[in-house]
Amino acid sequence: MAANTFSYWEHTAFIDDADVIIIGSGLVGLSAALHLKKTQPALRVLVLERGFLPTGASTKNAGFACFGSVSEQLAMLKRSTEDELASLVSYKWRGLQRLRQNLGDANIDFQQHGGYELFMDAETAYADDCINQIPRLNDLFKDAIGQSGIYSSANAKITDFGFKGVSRMIYTPFEGQLHTGKMMRTLLYKVYQLGVLILNGCEIQKVENSGDGVILVTSQGNFKTRKVILATNAFANQLFPELKVIPGRGQVLVTKPIDGLKLKGTYHFDDGYYYFRNIDGRVLFGGGRNLDLKAEETWDFGHTEIVKNKLVSYLREVILPGQDFEVDYWWSGIMGFGEDIHPIVKQVEPNVFCAVRCNGMGVAMGSLVGEEVAELTLGT
Repeated sequence: MAANTFSYWEHTAFIDDADVIIIGSGLVGLSAALHLKKTQPALRVLVLERGFLPTGASTKNAGFACFGSVSEQLAMLKRSTEDELASLVSYKWRGLQRLRQNLGDANIDFQQHGGYELFMDAETAYADDCINQIPRLNDLFKDAIGQSGIYSSANAKITDFGFKGVSRMIYTPFEGQLHTGKMMRTLLYKVYQLGVLILNGCEIQKVENSGDGVILVTSQGNFKTRKVILATNAFANQLFPELKVIPGRGQVLVTKPIDGLKLKGTYHFDDGYYYFRNIDGRVLFGGGRNLDLKAEETWDFGHTEIVKNKLVSYLREVILPGQDFEVDYWWSGIMGFGEDIHPIVKQVEPNVFCAVRCNGMGVAMGSLVGEEVAELTLGT
């Protein structure tokens, strides 16, 4: 559609009056919009989203309110210093508290049943190494989240959950779960109330700096604004290839309701590459990206047989042994990863800012990442 096909009414009410345009209506983009309007209520904020719903992972993730399992933290220590990791854990923790503060626990169906990391029978030596590191991590993170006893051994609970082939388990009481769809609906309602306009079905094709602002060339015509925030996470490279964001597809299933389901909480295993939880008497189970990391470095939604078969196999043999179940839903989401453990929040070029690469922890980081890029936009 050419830009001049818009009516006068459309131009003056929808197209021409934005001070800031945010690309992407996911958690980061809408959190940025929320902060912009709370800070400067008169600011005219427009959000452009190419999908019918947010494209990426904001409405497709597993709804884990987590800051990382023991094995994940130890893996990160190989890529960072202790101070850097403690700072990142603090960031995730504060991000989760801000999310709850902004939206309200009841509105997002937040439940804090705790989180568990599972180790299989063949991983006893590795599991014991992780368990031996618990005092170190508890000491390292106690100031980061203001809590003691963050991780502890929970082998005695393995039988209670009915798992098979699990030899060790680590527990943290400080992780929770939420309803991703309700989270995004509540956030949408919040920004609508503040006067933020969101237009869907509008794909950005090019970002062009002009002398007095920024022009966005889109599938629906051209938009001009003073400043732009890029909040497309895994898809950032499509507009700015120099941003080092690697897409990572996460495949997820949800079973039909299961009578007498024993699971309650969030669960991880295989260094966090697999994750499951209870939801409405069902099991949500996702992961398997590590079965073929290169194949999952894609912007394409969908499934692979190798991952689907592995998820069903783990359900049958480990998580729900001896129980009947049927898979009711399959979907996938696209996350953004990189070598650096921190998200990218910076000015990309004059009047253009980005907030991307949440490394699979968008629920934990998204609220603060959005606020951070909003502050950067306002102060430049």
